[in-house]
Amino acid sequence: MKIAVSGKGGVGKTLIAGVLAEFLVKKGFTVLAIDADATPNLALTLGIPHDEAVKIVPIAENTELIESKTQTGMPGVYNLAFSIEDIIDRFSVKTPYGVNLLVMGTVKSAGAGCMCPANTVIRALLHHLLVKRKEAVITDMEAGVEHMGRGTAEHVETMLLVADSSLKSMETAKKLQYLAKQIGIKETFMIGNKVANQREAELIEQFAKRSEIPLLGLVPFDETILKADMQGETPLRYASQSTGVTAIQKLGEKLLENK
Repeated sequence: MKIAVSGKGGVGKTLIAGVLAEFLVKKGFTVLAIDADATPNLALTLGIPHDEAVKIVPIAENTELIESKTQTGMPGVYNLAFSIEDIIDRFSVKTPYGVNLLVMGTVKSAGAGCMCPANTVIRALLHHLLVKRKEAVITDMEAGVEHMGRGTAEHVETMLLVADSSLKSMETAKKLQYLAKQIGIKETFMIGNKVANQREAELIEQFAKRSEIPLLGLVPFDETILKADMQGETPLRYASQSTGVTAIQKLGEKLLENK
């Protein structure tokens, strides 16, 4: 199972990715969660304390690692054939909820044709994780649509498009669905998040229907999640009290039924 979670910044995609990863562990899967966001926060959602989470250096920013993989000793000439498995073994972190986490980060250089060393390593790593690894992989993608242009999601089986009731976030989900189809992702589902009332629910449902995006479900606005976020804690700690976490777990059940 290879799932990518994407959407406009601020819609709660990291929460969705983290709760689904922990849900799959409970269901007996070995799970690798990838934080591929430019501002990685998945570690906190998966229960790693803040003072430990901030010490994790994203792969994309690990200059020593990147150079060790790509340097040839000749200026402007990079090694494009290097091992990947050791990166996962060395840099993935076991989280308190049983999910293995790899903080990948993202490459800030624009353009699908960029062959800078960091981008080369990230692309090779993502390809390995999504194609050759057997465990369930859940990727928290960077906000927006830029990652689609770089082709980093082309081997994803299912993409979850997270949106709230704002038109901007729903339009971003629509654009992501279009781009996902262009690179051959078989399944796309929309998830409505932070739904505060019936009117917001209707806006999301109507947009999904009009745009022909299958709606996986809605996640209610939840004060418990907000408070956990403000305190720098994982909402998984309060799962039994959280309507939002419960709703995301039910979405996980629907995904498993669909497989």
